[in-house]
Amino acid sequence: MEGLIGFGIGPHAAFAVDPTMSRGRLYPEPESPTRTPYQRDRDRIVHSTAFRRLKDKTQVFLFDEGDHYRTRLTHTIEVAQIARALARALRLDEDLAEAIALSHDLGHTPFGHAGERALDRMMQGHGGFDHNAQSLRVVTKLERRYPHFDGLNLSWEALEGLVKHNGPLLDGQGRGVGSYEGKALPAAILAYTAEQDLQLATYASAEAQAAAIADDIAYDAHDIDDGMRAGLLTVEGLREVDFLREILDAIEAEHPGLEKPRLVNEVVRRVITRMIEDVIAEALRRLGETKPASADALRHAGRPMIAFSAGLVAADKAIKTHLWHRVYRHPRVMHVMTAAEGVVQRLFERYWNDPDALPPEWRTGLDAADTDRRARRISDFLAGMTDRYALREHQRLFDASPDLG
Repeated sequence: MEGLIGFGIGPHAAFAVDPTMSRGRLYPEPESPTRTPYQRDRDRIVHSTAFRRLKDKTQVFLFDEGDHYRTRLTHTIEVAQIARALARALRLDEDLAEAIALSHDLGHTPFGHAGERALDRMMQGHGGFDHNAQSLRVVTKLERRYPHFDGLNLSWEALEGLVKHNGPLLDGQGRGVGSYEGKALPAAILAYTAEQDLQLATYASAEAQAAAIADDIAYDAHDIDDGMRAGLLTVEGLREVDFLREILDAIEAEHPGLEKPRLVNEVVRRVITRMIEDVIAEALRRLGETKPASADALRHAGRPMIAFSAGLVAADKAIKTHLWHRVYRHPRVMHVMTAAEGVVQRLFERYWNDPDALPPEWRTGLDAADTDRRARRISDFLAGMTDRYALREHQRLFDASPDLG
Protein backbone atom coordinates (compact mmCIF):
# COMPACT_ATOMS: atom_id res chain seq x y z
CA MET A 1 0.00 0.00 0.00
CA GLU A 2 1.85 2.97 -1.35
CA GLY A 3 2.81 5.63 1.14
CA LEU A 4 1.72 3.64 4.18
CA ILE A 5 4.97 3.85 6.09
CA GLY A 6 4.91 7.52 6.95
CA PHE A 7 6.29 7.05 10.50
CA GLY A 8 3.68 9.33 12.03
CA ILE A 9 3.62 11.85 9.19
CA GLY A 10 0.21 12.61 7.73
CA PRO A 11 -3.32 11.52 8.66
CA HIS A 12 -4.34 8.15 10.06
CA ALA A 13 -4.45 5.26 7.63
CA ALA A 14 -7.87 4.22 6.31
CA PHE A 15 -7.81 1.05 8.44
CA ALA A 16 -6.92 2.91 11.66
CA VAL A 17 -9.57 3.66 14.26
CA ASP A 18 -10.96 7.17 13.81
CA PRO A 19 -11.40 8.94 17.18
CA THR A 20 -14.16 11.11 15.71
CA MET A 21 -16.16 7.94 14.95
CA SER A 22 -15.92 6.24 18.34
CA ARG A 23 -18.82 3.99 19.30
CA GLY A 24 -18.92 5.81 22.60
CA ARG A 25 -19.10 4.74 26.22
CA LEU A 26 -21.56 2.56 28.12
CA TYR A 27 -22.55 5.63 30.14
CA PRO A 28 -22.77 8.64 27.79
CA GLU A 29 -20.62 11.61 28.74
CA PRO A 30 -20.04 15.03 27.16
CA GLU A 31 -17.05 15.06 24.82
CA SER A 32 -13.86 16.73 26.01
CA PRO A 33 -13.02 19.98 24.22
CA THR A 34 -9.28 19.27 24.49
CA ARG A 35 -8.82 15.51 24.23
CA THR A 36 -9.91 12.68 21.95
CA PRO A 37 -11.86 9.78 23.49
CA TYR A 38 -8.72 7.65 23.53
CA GLN A 39 -6.61 10.32 25.19
CA ARG A 40 -9.24 10.44 27.94
CA ASP A 41 -9.11 6.64 28.20
CA ARG A 42 -5.33 6.72 28.59
CA ASP A 43 -5.49 9.46 31.21
CA ARG A 44 -8.16 7.63 33.23
CA ILE A 45 -6.06 4.48 33.23
CA VAL A 46 -2.89 6.29 34.32
CA HIS A 47 -4.74 7.99 37.20
CA SER A 48 -6.45 4.78 38.37
CA THR A 49 -5.61 3.05 41.63
CA ALA A 50 -5.10 -0.27 39.85
CA PHE A 51 -2.44 1.26 37.61
CA ARG A 52 -0.47 2.60 40.57
CA ARG A 53 -0.57 -0.80 42.26
CA LEU A 54 1.32 -2.33 39.34
CA LYS A 55 4.52 -0.82 40.73
CA ASP A 56 4.58 -3.44 43.50
CA LYS A 57 3.41 -6.44 41.49
CA THR A 58 5.87 -9.07 40.29
CA GLN A 59 6.84 -9.53 36.66
CA VAL A 60 9.31 -12.41 37.18
CA PHE A 61 11.47 -11.44 40.18
CA LEU A 62 10.02 -10.25 43.49
CA PHE A 63 10.45 -6.65 44.63
CA ASP A 64 13.02 -7.55 47.31
CA GLU A 65 15.34 -9.40 44.92
CA GLY A 66 16.77 -6.20 43.48
CA ASP A 67 15.94 -2.61 42.59
CA HIS A 68 16.47 -2.95 38.84
CA TYR A 69 14.24 -5.87 37.89
CA ARG A 70 11.06 -5.17 35.97
CA THR A 71 7.83 -4.87 37.85
CA ARG A 72 4.39 -5.20 36.31
CA LEU A 73 4.35 -1.40 36.02
CA THR A 74 7.68 -0.99 34.24
CA HIS A 75 6.72 -3.86 31.94
CA THR A 76 3.48 -2.05 31.12
CA ILE A 77 5.33 1.19 30.37
CA GLU A 78 7.70 -0.64 28.01
CA VAL A 79 4.76 -2.30 26.24
CA ALA A 80 3.11 1.10 25.80
CA GLN A 81 6.28 2.60 24.31
CA ILE A 82 6.60 -0.21 21.77
CA ALA A 83 2.88 -0.08 20.95
CA ARG A 84 3.16 3.64 20.22
CA ALA A 85 6.20 3.07 18.02
CA LEU A 86 4.30 0.50 15.95
CA ALA A 87 1.19 2.68 15.78
CA ARG A 88 3.20 5.70 14.66
CA ALA A 89 4.96 3.78 11.89
CA LEU A 90 1.69 2.33 10.58
CA ARG A 91 -0.30 5.55 10.99
CA LEU A 92 -2.67 4.10 13.57
CA ASP A 93 -4.18 5.97 16.50
CA GLU A 94 -1.26 6.09 18.96
CA ASP A 95 -3.40 7.10 21.92
CA LEU A 96 -5.70 4.10 21.57
CA ALA A 97 -2.76 1.71 21.18
CA GLU A 98 -1.19 3.23 24.29
CA ALA A 99 -4.42 3.05 26.32
CA ILE A 100 -4.86 -0.65 25.52
CA ALA A 101 -1.22 -1.36 26.36
CA LEU A 102 -1.47 0.49 29.68
CA SER A 103 -4.61 -1.41 30.71
CA HIS A 104 -3.74 -4.92 29.58
CA ASP A 105 -2.32 -6.12 32.92
CA LEU A 106 -4.50 -4.20 35.39
CA GLY A 107 -6.13 -7.47 36.50
CA HIS A 108 -2.91 -9.29 37.34
CA THR A 109 -2.57 -10.81 40.80
CA PRO A 110 0.32 -10.33 43.21
CA PHE A 111 3.32 -12.58 42.53
CA GLY A 112 2.73 -12.71 38.77
CA HIS A 113 1.49 -15.92 37.19
CA ALA A 114 2.06 -17.83 40.44
CA GLY A 115 -0.64 -15.75 42.11
CA GLU A 116 -2.91 -16.26 39.12
CA ARG A 117 -2.48 -20.05 39.27
CA ALA A 118 -3.31 -20.12 42.98
CA LEU A 119 -6.34 -17.88 42.61
CA ASP A 120 -7.66 -19.85 39.63
CA ARG A 121 -7.30 -23.04 41.66
CA MET A 122 -9.24 -21.57 44.59
CA MET A 123 -11.93 -20.25 42.24
CA GLN A 124 -12.67 -23.59 40.60
CA GLY A 125 -16.37 -24.17 41.03
CA HIS A 126 -16.96 -20.41 41.12
CA GLY A 127 -16.06 -19.43 37.56
CA GLY A 128 -12.27 -19.62 37.84
CA PHE A 129 -9.87 -16.70 37.58
CA ASP A 130 -8.59 -15.15 34.35
CA HIS A 131 -6.40 -12.05 34.52
CA ASN A 132 -7.72 -10.70 31.22
CA ALA A 133 -11.30 -10.93 32.47
CA GLN A 134 -10.15 -9.41 35.76
CA SER A 135 -8.70 -6.44 33.88
CA LEU A 136 -12.17 -5.92 32.40
CA ARG A 137 -13.70 -6.08 35.89
CA VAL A 138 -11.21 -3.48 37.11
CA VAL A 139 -12.06 -0.95 34.42
CA THR A 140 -15.82 -1.59 34.36
CA LYS A 141 -16.66 -2.30 38.03
CA LEU A 142 -13.91 -2.24 40.63
CA GLU A 143 -12.47 1.24 40.15
CA ARG A 144 -14.76 3.64 42.01
CA ARG A 145 -13.73 7.18 41.18
CA TYR A 146 -16.67 8.81 39.43
CA PRO A 147 -20.06 9.94 40.81
CA HIS A 148 -22.28 8.44 38.10
CA PHE A 149 -20.79 5.01 37.36
CA ASP A 150 -18.45 2.28 38.61
CA GLY A 151 -15.28 1.62 36.66
CA LEU A 152 -13.57 4.03 34.29
CA ASN A 153 -16.27 4.10 31.58
CA LEU A 154 -13.69 3.61 28.85
CA SER A 155 -14.58 3.86 25.18
CA TRP A 156 -15.93 0.86 23.27
CA GLU A 157 -12.70 0.70 21.29
CA ALA A 158 -10.52 0.57 24.41
CA LEU A 159 -12.65 -2.18 25.98
CA GLU A 160 -12.75 -4.16 22.74
CA GLY A 161 -8.97 -3.96 22.57
CA LEU A 162 -8.55 -4.95 26.21
CA VAL A 163 -10.72 -8.06 25.82
CA LYS A 164 -9.70 -9.14 22.31
CA HIS A 165 -6.09 -7.96 21.93
CA ASN A 166 -4.95 -11.57 21.60
CA GLY A 167 -7.60 -12.36 18.99
CA PRO A 168 -11.27 -13.39 18.82
CA LEU A 169 -12.75 -15.21 21.80
CA LEU A 170 -15.51 -16.96 19.83
CA ASP A 171 -15.93 -18.48 16.39
CA GLY A 172 -18.87 -17.75 14.11
CA GLN A 173 -20.97 -20.37 15.90
CA GLY A 174 -20.35 -18.87 19.31
CA ARG A 175 -17.84 -21.50 20.46
CA GLY A 176 -14.72 -20.57 22.37
CA VAL A 177 -11.46 -20.32 20.43
CA GLY A 178 -7.82 -19.83 21.37
CA SER A 179 -7.29 -20.10 25.12
CA TYR A 180 -11.07 -20.52 25.55
CA GLU A 181 -11.46 -23.46 23.18
CA GLY A 182 -13.68 -26.12 24.69
CA LYS A 183 -14.67 -24.07 27.72
CA ALA A 184 -16.99 -21.27 28.73
CA LEU A 185 -15.88 -17.66 28.57
CA PRO A 186 -15.17 -15.98 31.92
CA ALA A 187 -18.29 -14.71 33.65
CA ALA A 188 -16.97 -11.13 33.75
CA ILE A 189 -16.69 -11.00 29.97
CA LEU A 190 -20.11 -12.57 29.42
CA ALA A 191 -21.73 -10.21 31.93
CA TYR A 192 -20.23 -7.10 30.39
CA THR A 193 -20.92 -8.06 26.78
CA ALA A 194 -24.58 -8.60 27.70
CA GLU A 195 -24.65 -4.83 28.35
CA GLN A 196 -22.35 -3.70 25.54
CA ASP A 197 -21.55 -5.99 22.62
CA LEU A 198 -17.77 -6.15 22.07
CA GLN A 199 -18.15 -8.42 19.03
CA LEU A 200 -16.18 -11.32 20.49
CA ALA A 201 -16.05 -13.28 17.22
CA THR A 202 -14.03 -10.67 15.30
CA TYR A 203 -10.45 -9.51 15.57
CA ALA A 204 -9.78 -6.31 17.48
CA SER A 205 -8.53 -3.09 15.92
CA ALA A 206 -5.05 -2.70 14.49
CA GLU A 207 -4.24 -0.60 17.56
CA ALA A 208 -5.12 -3.50 19.87
CA GLN A 209 -3.10 -5.90 17.73
CA ALA A 210 -0.12 -3.53 17.99
CA ALA A 211 -0.47 -3.52 21.79
CA ALA A 212 -0.63 -7.32 21.88
CA ILE A 213 2.52 -7.90 19.88
CA ALA A 214 4.26 -5.10 21.81
CA ASP A 215 3.64 -7.23 24.91
CA ASP A 216 5.49 -10.16 23.32
CA ILE A 217 8.39 -7.95 22.22
CA ALA A 218 8.72 -6.28 25.62
CA TYR A 219 8.84 -9.41 27.69
CA ASP A 220 11.16 -11.27 25.34
CA ALA A 221 13.61 -8.39 25.61
CA HIS A 222 13.34 -7.50 29.27
CA ASP A 223 13.27 -11.08 30.52
CA ILE A 224 16.60 -11.61 28.73
CA ASP A 225 17.90 -8.51 30.52
CA ASP A 226 16.54 -9.53 33.94
CA GLY A 227 17.64 -13.14 33.47
CA MET A 228 21.19 -11.97 32.75
CA ARG A 229 21.12 -9.62 35.75
CA ALA A 230 19.97 -12.49 37.98
CA GLY A 231 22.74 -14.77 36.75
CA LEU A 232 20.27 -17.30 35.33
CA LEU A 233 21.27 -16.60 31.73
CA THR A 234 24.72 -16.40 30.19
CA VAL A 235 26.03 -14.90 26.97
CA GLU A 236 27.10 -18.35 25.79
CA GLY A 237 23.68 -19.72 26.63
CA LEU A 238 21.99 -17.04 24.54
CA ARG A 239 23.98 -18.32 21.58
CA GLU A 240 21.82 -21.46 21.63
CA VAL A 241 19.06 -19.33 20.05
CA ASP A 242 19.93 -18.61 16.42
CA PHE A 243 18.29 -15.17 16.43
CA LEU A 244 20.28 -14.12 19.50
CA ARG A 245 23.51 -15.66 18.21
CA GLU A 246 23.25 -13.52 15.05
CA ILE A 247 22.79 -10.41 17.17
CA LEU A 248 25.71 -11.31 19.43
CA ASP A 249 27.99 -11.99 16.47
CA ALA A 250 27.14 -8.62 14.95
CA ILE A 251 27.75 -6.78 18.22
CA GLU A 252 31.07 -8.51 18.86
CA ALA A 253 32.22 -7.79 15.30
CA GLU A 254 31.42 -4.09 15.72
CA HIS A 255 32.47 -3.76 19.37
CA PRO A 256 35.06 -6.43 20.28
CA GLY A 257 35.64 -6.83 24.01
CA LEU A 258 32.55 -4.84 24.99
CA GLU A 259 32.01 -4.98 28.76
CA LYS A 260 29.13 -7.21 29.84
CA PRO A 261 26.59 -4.55 30.99
CA ARG A 262 26.93 -2.69 27.67
CA LEU A 263 26.82 -5.98 25.74
CA VAL A 264 23.58 -7.07 27.43
CA ASN A 265 21.97 -3.68 26.85
CA GLU A 266 22.98 -3.77 23.19
CA VAL A 267 21.48 -7.25 22.80
CA VAL A 268 18.19 -6.06 24.33
CA ARG A 269 18.17 -2.91 22.20
CA ARG A 270 18.73 -4.87 19.00
CA VAL A 271 16.14 -7.51 19.90
CA ILE A 272 13.52 -4.78 20.27
CA THR A 273 14.61 -2.96 17.12
CA ARG A 274 14.67 -6.06 14.92
CA MET A 275 11.31 -7.25 16.19
CA ILE A 276 9.64 -3.87 15.69
CA GLU A 277 11.06 -3.56 12.18
CA ASP A 278 9.91 -7.09 11.36
CA VAL A 279 6.37 -6.40 12.59
CA ILE A 280 6.17 -3.21 10.53
CA ALA A 281 7.38 -4.97 7.38
CA GLU A 282 5.04 -7.94 7.88
CA ALA A 283 2.09 -5.67 8.67
CA LEU A 284 2.71 -3.70 5.48
CA ARG A 285 2.84 -6.95 3.51
CA ARG A 286 -0.43 -8.25 4.98
CA LEU A 287 -2.17 -4.90 4.63
CA GLY A 288 -1.01 -4.70 1.05
CA GLU A 289 -2.55 -8.11 0.33
CA THR A 290 -5.80 -7.54 2.19
CA LYS A 291 -6.30 -3.81 1.55
CA PRO A 292 -8.76 -3.18 4.40
CA ALA A 293 -10.61 0.04 3.61
CA SER A 294 -11.68 0.73 7.21
CA ALA A 295 -11.12 -0.31 10.80
CA ASP A 296 -14.17 -2.59 10.58
CA ALA A 297 -12.84 -4.22 7.41
CA LEU A 298 -9.60 -4.95 9.27
CA ARG A 299 -11.57 -6.50 12.16
CA HIS A 300 -13.19 -8.88 9.66
CA ALA A 301 -9.98 -9.72 7.78
CA GLY A 302 -9.94 -13.26 9.19
CA ARG A 303 -6.38 -13.04 10.50
CA PRO A 304 -4.29 -10.51 12.42
CA MET A 305 -2.74 -7.75 10.35
CA ILE A 306 -0.12 -6.72 12.93
CA ALA A 307 2.10 -9.76 13.37
CA PHE A 308 5.57 -11.26 13.14
CA SER A 309 6.84 -12.77 9.91
CA ALA A 310 7.22 -16.56 9.82
CA GLY A 311 10.93 -16.20 10.61
CA LEU A 312 10.29 -14.06 13.66
CA VAL A 313 7.50 -16.35 14.85
CA ALA A 314 10.13 -19.09 15.03
CA ALA A 315 12.65 -16.78 16.74
CA ASP A 316 10.05 -15.62 19.28
CA LYS A 317 9.17 -19.23 20.08
CA ALA A 318 12.85 -20.14 20.49
CA ILE A 319 13.46 -17.19 22.84
CA LYS A 320 10.43 -18.07 24.95
CA THR A 321 11.49 -21.73 25.12
CA HIS A 322 14.97 -20.69 26.26
CA LEU A 323 13.51 -18.38 28.90
CA TRP A 324 11.08 -21.07 30.05
CA HIS A 325 13.83 -23.57 30.77
CA ARG A 326 16.54 -21.19 32.02
CA VAL A 327 14.52 -18.57 33.91
CA TYR A 328 10.85 -19.32 34.57
CA ARG A 329 11.49 -22.97 35.56
CA HIS A 330 14.82 -22.36 37.28
CA PRO A 331 14.76 -23.91 40.79
CA ARG A 332 15.47 -20.52 42.38
CA VAL A 333 12.47 -18.93 40.67
CA MET A 334 10.26 -21.98 41.20
CA HIS A 335 11.01 -22.01 44.93
CA VAL A 336 9.87 -18.42 45.27
CA MET A 337 6.80 -18.87 43.09
CA THR A 338 5.69 -22.03 44.89
CA ALA A 339 5.91 -20.21 48.22
CA ALA A 340 4.02 -17.26 46.72
CA GLU A 341 1.22 -19.55 45.53
CA GLY A 342 0.92 -20.77 49.11
CA VAL A 343 0.53 -17.20 50.37
CA VAL A 344 -2.37 -16.53 48.01
CA GLN A 345 -4.02 -19.87 48.76
CA ARG A 346 -3.81 -19.43 52.53
CA LEU A 347 -5.17 -15.89 52.35
CA PHE A 348 -8.13 -17.04 50.24
CA GLU A 349 -8.90 -19.88 52.65
CA ARG A 350 -8.72 -17.54 55.65
CA TYR A 351 -11.06 -14.95 54.11
CA TRP A 352 -13.45 -17.71 53.04
CA ASN A 353 -13.60 -19.26 56.51
CA ASP A 354 -13.47 -15.94 58.37
CA PRO A 355 -15.00 -13.06 56.35
CA ASP A 356 -14.42 -10.75 59.32
CA ALA A 357 -10.74 -10.88 58.39
CA LEU A 358 -11.57 -8.80 55.33
CA PRO A 359 -11.54 -5.00 55.54
CA PRO A 360 -15.02 -3.58 56.36
CA GLU A 361 -15.67 -2.26 52.85
CA TRP A 362 -14.98 -5.68 51.34
CA ARG A 363 -17.13 -7.73 53.73
CA THR A 364 -20.22 -5.55 53.46
CA GLY A 365 -23.11 -7.66 52.18
CA LEU A 366 -21.20 -10.94 52.23
CA ASP A 367 -23.51 -12.47 54.85
CA ALA A 368 -26.36 -12.51 52.32
CA ALA A 369 -24.21 -13.40 49.30
CA ASP A 370 -24.32 -16.79 47.62
CA THR A 371 -21.11 -18.80 47.43
CA ASP A 372 -20.18 -17.59 43.94
CA ARG A 373 -20.55 -13.92 44.84
CA ARG A 374 -18.66 -14.48 48.07
CA ALA A 375 -15.80 -16.20 46.26
CA ARG A 376 -15.67 -13.48 43.60
CA ARG A 377 -15.50 -10.75 46.24
CA ILE A 378 -12.55 -12.47 47.90
CA SER A 379 -10.94 -13.01 44.50
CA ASP A 380 -11.35 -9.31 43.62
CA PHE A 381 -9.73 -8.30 46.89
CA LEU A 382 -6.83 -10.71 46.51
CA ALA A 383 -6.23 -9.90 42.84
CA GLY A 384 -5.91 -6.22 43.67
CA MET A 385 -3.19 -6.77 46.27
CA THR A 386 0.42 -5.84 45.68
CA ASP A 387 3.13 -8.31 46.67
CA ARG A 388 3.95 -6.23 49.75
CA TYR A 389 0.34 -5.99 50.89
CA ALA A 390 -0.21 -9.74 50.47
CA LEU A 391 2.85 -10.46 52.60
CA ARG A 392 1.70 -7.97 55.26
CA GLU A 393 -1.74 -9.59 55.33
CA HIS A 394 -0.14 -13.01 55.70
CA GLN A 395 1.92 -11.72 58.62
CA ARG A 396 -1.17 -10.13 60.21
CA LEU A 397 -3.42 -13.16 59.87
CA PHE A 398 -0.93 -15.97 60.50
CA ASP A 399 1.73 -14.19 62.54
CA ALA A 400 4.30 -15.62 60.13
CA SER A 401 6.29 -14.39 57.18
CA PRO A 402 6.65 -16.96 54.41
CA ASP A 403 10.14 -17.78 53.16
CA LEU A 404 10.34 -16.27 49.68
CA GLY A 405 14.10 -16.14 49.63
